[in-house]
Formats: sequence, structure tokens, C-alpha cells
Amino acid sequence: MTGLLATKTRSANVPQLAEEALWLELALTPKPGLVDKHNNGAHRDMDHAMFARSIAAIAPWFTRFAELGAEQAGKPAAEQLHLIRPMGIACEQAMYAATGGVNTHKGGIFALGLLCFAAGRVDHVTSHGLCCEISHICRGLVARELAGRSGRATAGERQYQQLGLAGARGEAESGFATVRQVLPQWNGYQLHDLLLRLMAVNQDSNLVSRGGMDGLRYVQGYAKDLLANGWDRQALAVMDNALIARNLSPGGSADLLSVGIVLKACG
Repeated sequence: MTGLLATKTRSANVPQLAEEALWLELALTPKPGLVDKHNNGAHRDMDHAMFARSIAAIAPWFTRFAELGAEQAGKPAAEQLHLIRPMGIACEQAMYAATGGVNTHKGGIFALGLLCFAAGRVDHVTSHGLCCEISHICRGLVARELAGRSGRATAGERQYQQLGLAGARGEAESGFATVRQVLPQWNGYQLHDLLLRLMAVNQDSNLVSRGGMDGLRYVQGYAKDLLANGWDRQALAVMDNALIARNLSPGGSADLLSVGIVLKACG
């Protein structure tokens, strides 16, 4: 962990950082409500071995995202999102092939794919530069895809229209504002601390899908209490059991954990 976060990287290494971040996130145990080495969290259709197969399948695509970004360097940011999407879909298909159709890393592909693509476009890789570039690439994304659609709404569209939650699209358009809010409070080493800090503030659409706003507030409040009063592995195990009992999985915060690891390493 120390070596990863000590690395200052140019674009060629961001794909490597993205893959390492996924392995670190998977290895983190206990991980309340999420798949880890001890259990499957609040998930009945996936386990640790499936996540490992998924990471192995999608990791080669991170280099391709960066290469595509390098090809597009200097071209307007507003023209880039439609170029990234076919590659993102292909990466998702590789994931589904490895998992038998189970969505293990769709959110991670979206976020980390954007980071790798942005790394290929910028002259010097920094966390600030990557986030600014992604925000420019995704400008208007929420309005186009969540606010203005008609017909049969998706779960994401309903959450935005009814609750004002923008989900992964909003995080990307903001340049990962939630991660940037939390990173200065993190010492850069204890990943459980970073995960709890993300869970305490993230408007996690995965939690809302499973438990409504009450489920989101429950997890946010639980994480805030642990941060305020102190925690250890046993306290995290108790939290894990509580979230499993309520069928709550903070998958959005798990995705942002990987983003945070990459951004911290980029400086």
C-alpha cells in the first residue's frame, strides 16, 4: 500500500493504478455490506472469486482507455464522451463474460475508465488535473441523461427526478467531488478509514435502490458514529452484520474507494 500511494505517475501508469486499486478494494476485509474475504456481504449472486475473475477480465481495458485518451489529446472535451462509451460497453461485456452475467464492476469501469482516458489526454497527471478533465468531458451529462428523459424511467432517472440523486453520472460530472471532499481527511494508508469517510457522506444510489432514503441515512449515520467514537475490526464486523441483515450494500462508496486510491497516488 505504501508503495502504491508513494508513486507519482504519468498517464502510462494510471491503468496500473486503477487495477491495483480494484485489487486493494477487494482485499479489504471486513467491508460492511460488501463482498470481501470473509463473506459475500448483502449479495447472493456474487462472491470473492467472481470479483477476482471480473478484475482480471476488465484490467486490460484500462490501458486501452488511456491509449484512446492519448489519441484524443488536444481535441475538445465535449466531443469525448461518445468516443469512450463503445469501449466502456466492450469492457462491461468482458466483465459479464467472466461473471456469467453478474454486474460486479460496472460502476468501477465507468469511473476508472474515465480516469484512465483523462490520463491519456492531459500533459501532466495530477489528481486535480484528472478531475478537472473528467468534469469537462462529462459536462451536461446529468441534465441530458437523468433530467430530461421521457417514457419509462430507469432506476437512476427515478432517483434523480424524485430525490435529486445524480449517482455515478453526478460524481463524474462534479469531477468526483465526494472523493475530493474526503481525501484531505485521510492519512493515505488506512483504507477502512477512507471507506467509512466515503460512506458517511456519499449519496450512494446503491443503498437507495436497496433500502430507500432510510437505508442511505442508516449507513451514513452508522459510519459517522464509528468515525466519531472510534472503531476497530470487530466494530466493522458488527456493522457488516447489521448491513447484511438490512440487505444494504454501499457499492457506490466501494467504487469511490477505488477512485480515491488512484487520486491519492497521483498527488
